[in-house]
Amino acid sequence: MSTKIALFTFFSCIILASNAQQTNIQVSNVTADKILKGDFDPLIYAPAFPVLNPQTIFQSIESSIKSDSLKASIIKLASFKNRNSGSDTVSATEGFGAARNWVYDRFTAYSAANQNRLIPAFLTFEQNICSVTKHKNIMAVLPGSDTSNHQIIVIEGHMDSRCEDLCDVNCIAEGVEDNATGTALVMELARIMSKYSFKHTIVFLVTTAEEQGLFGANAFATYALSNQLPIKAVFNNDVIGGVICGQTSSGPSCPGLNDVDSTQVRLFSFGSNNSAHKQLARYVKLEYDEELKPIVSVPMMVTVMSAEDRTGRGGDHIPFRQKGYPALRFTSANEHGDASNGPGYTDRQHTSSDNLGVDTNNDLEIDSFFVDFNYLGRNASINGLAASAAAWGVPTPKFTTTGINDVNNFRFVVDIEQLPGIQKNRVAVRTLSNDWDTVVMVNGNYIEIQPAKLAVNYYVSVAASDDFGVESLFSPEKTLNRNNLAL
Repeated sequence: MSTKIALFTFFSCIILASNAQQTNIQVSNVTADKILKGDFDPLIYAPAFPVLNPQTIFQSIESSIKSDSLKASIIKLASFKNRNSGSDTVSATEGFGAARNWVYDRFTAYSAANQNRLIPAFLTFEQNICSVTKHKNIMAVLPGSDTSNHQIIVIEGHMDSRCEDLCDVNCIAEGVEDNATGTALVMELARIMSKYSFKHTIVFLVTTAEEQGLFGANAFATYALSNQLPIKAVFNNDVIGGVICGQTSSGPSCPGLNDVDSTQVRLFSFGSNNSAHKQLARYVKLEYDEELKPIVSVPMMVTVMSAEDRTGRGGDHIPFRQKGYPALRFTSANEHGDASNGPGYTDRQHTSSDNLGVDTNNDLEIDSFFVDFNYLGRNASINGLAASAAAWGVPTPKFTTTGINDVNNFRFVVDIEQLPGIQKNRVAVRTLSNDWDTVVMVNGNYIEIQPAKLAVNYYVSVAASDDFGVESLFSPEKTLNRNNLAL
């Protein structure tokens, strides 16, 4: 199909995801359902030997992510041959049904290794997708320790795959880059993070029917909205492990065929620079730059993108954003294709060629992989750190800010709400770009700032910082216009 037709099809799917009738949305496990709704005793899920220092947890997550573990998960996911949301649900070895049962079993095994603290469940819903009417997402719920301030962090990726035809359930559709990589990342973080306890509940979510219109994510977002779940942040991971640029790619993307980028990840989110979604993306970048980048052997560039997604494309963060939840998408710097699937299309994305790799020496073993498992591991670390910091549960303060314009300079004061147990705060200042220009630590609740850059508008936000140096999510930005202030 032509690129224009492909873009029309995608936008039609987005409209369908918002408006298509989904019925009987239910969580299969009553315990998981209650935890999601904040109706549980957190002492039941307290670890026997809790780790009380979040910095220890952050560093352990980074060191515990294994490229071999990610590789093994991707190889297993590829072995199901076709994970189309309309594919076989009866076979024990092929199709989406076998794949989702395997993921559920892995979640169960991770739970058994950690005092049964991780609660696996399906989110079931009914909708006619590729002639199949009953569908299941897979999730694992890690209960938070603070039900007095019940909040939820979601780490997710879709598991369904596809070939050129949207509902082809018979083709070989290993869907390695798109999106066994995202599924493996979610599973790896569930394996590691279930060892620890956080104030906020974390949901490790693997969705179906993303390719047909973000339907699995929409079902969970609808369930969340219907039950007034307090989702604090959604981290969607989609096409997150490949490093090779294709002949085509959906902009803004990679330079050209066979360009390799294994040290950058893109964060896509909705809205203008001062949206809640962009604030979440900046938080992810700040946490990585301050906590991980100084200690890792291969530093990463975390790029906050202007658009919600690549041109004409979309992902599972969109239904959450549509329902008012802060959400973003992690995507590789390079993609192998724009999914246009027209005449002359030779790239792997949305074809049977989205597979593990090639056998270069004819020994019947793949020895050159299209996914860089170390790169995928680095992206998992960025996810895990940001999600852990957000789930640590430091509350976000309110604040006021006032500009002062005199004959010598422009400056502004920031007065931050005093929160119990909080002695330090952080103030972020931004001017024209997606990124913060300055983030400063404040001892106490008041600071006067003379901005480093001369601009008309200054955007100011704040976060609390606890005794361990963990930041809350940043507040919504407030705007100061220098020209509107009298001398």
